[in-house]
Amino acid sequence: MNLISKYNVAAPRYTSYPTVPYWQQAPTQQQWNQLVKECFELSNHTNGISLYIHLPYCESLCTYCACNTRITVNHKVEEPYINSLLKEWQLYLSAFNEKPRLKEIHLGGGTPTFFSAANLTKLLEGIYKTAEICEDAEFSFEAHPNNTTEEHLKALYDLGFRRVSFGIQDFDPKVQDVINRLQSFEQVFKVVEQSRKIGYTSINFDLVYGLPFQTLNSVRDTIEKVNELKPDRIAFYSYAHVPWLKPGQRKFTEKDLPEDVEKRKLYELGLELFQQNNYKAIGMDHFALANDSLFEALQQKSLHRNFMGYTHNYTQLLIGLGASSISDTWNGFAQNLKTVEEYQAAVEKNEFPIFKGHVLSSEDLILRKHILNIMCQGKTTWNKENEQCEALYKGLEKMKALEADGLVNILPHEITVTEIGQSFLRNICMCLDARYWEKTPQASLFSSAV
Repeated sequence: MNLISKYNVAAPRYTSYPTVPYWQQAPTQQQWNQLVKECFELSNHTNGISLYIHLPYCESLCTYCACNTRITVNHKVEEPYINSLLKEWQLYLSAFNEKPRLKEIHLGGGTPTFFSAANLTKLLEGIYKTAEICEDAEFSFEAHPNNTTEEHLKALYDLGFRRVSFGIQDFDPKVQDVINRLQSFEQVFKVVEQSRKIGYTSINFDLVYGLPFQTLNSVRDTIEKVNELKPDRIAFYSYAHVPWLKPGQRKFTEKDLPEDVEKRKLYELGLELFQQNNYKAIGMDHFALANDSLFEALQQKSLHRNFMGYTHNYTQLLIGLGASSISDTWNGFAQNLKTVEEYQAAVEKNEFPIFKGHVLSSEDLILRKHILNIMCQGKTTWNKENEQCEALYKGLEKMKALEADGLVNILPHEITVTEIGQSFLRNICMCLDARYWEKTPQASLFSSAV
């Protein structure tokens, strides 16, 4: 338990490098157009592109949530927002020299199933008519068990979606009440059964440990219920307590949260039960059955990580549509304006609605590769000159303390994460985070690593 206390520091989650707080400035409209154009020309034929669509609306606020959301019960917002998404997509189409080949689509939120099946169909058909779909494409969406109807499931299935991710978090009524996420086991059972009957081949559950009032017994009960439904994948996230960013989290206090050692026990219990139930650990926070494509990608060393999480599909170009979405051209990032009104106003002016971004330096690109390798494969090497830089060697010096604690093995041109170190991936990657060490944060930016 001493390692938990030692390494339970605020740390980035490394869905990107550099991490968002260290992005230097947004590219200009012309620069971003050029970055997108160049990446598209290099990658469309070989890998296709990924598309993330942010649908921010929710009917009620889940108080644990740190996502960019808009709370409303007014469904008249749906159509104008979809029109803005399609208009933004047209801006990207103007940068492409041919039809894009769609390898991945993910609908995130918010609550994508806030939108009617008819409006989701309008959105996706509007995109499909301008694109080609790769043979091995994977389309997925996030869903709230309480408002995902059979009509939603059928419509999205007919549009090529085969993976659905249900936000479960916890089945304990006391925990559900304080996080304002009330959903019964019976409701979840019903929507999972409907999904499988329709033909969905991959079902994911999102669970969170470290929530207020969670206990070992309540987490055990939740995971036992999860195992009854046997999803193909499980994401077991550490609760990120950031009330300075998300005031909704102030419905409860730090006193209601499991403390460091107690929280770690919740994680270890989850890990033990997942293993007993034949789930395999995938990188950080993720578990999958042995026949799932994520585990197969891990075995084949083709696992990839982007702003949508872990995936077996590798694409260099990720286009993010919608308020707060992030796009990635591999050597550049851009984030859209966060409020719906600002986002829609920019799109109406035929402008990429970006307000924040970063163009990666050669050092950034080297470190990005090593951090991604550690996150996906638990190992990275640097045998070639273009895989090395001064910042890498400075990071290795910082990592010697982690090696002494048994978290990594360091060889002349290789880092390998140990079995113990798998639980401390964020700390390991942070050693290589040159941007972080150049300017360590003076205020709270990140959630705790453990």
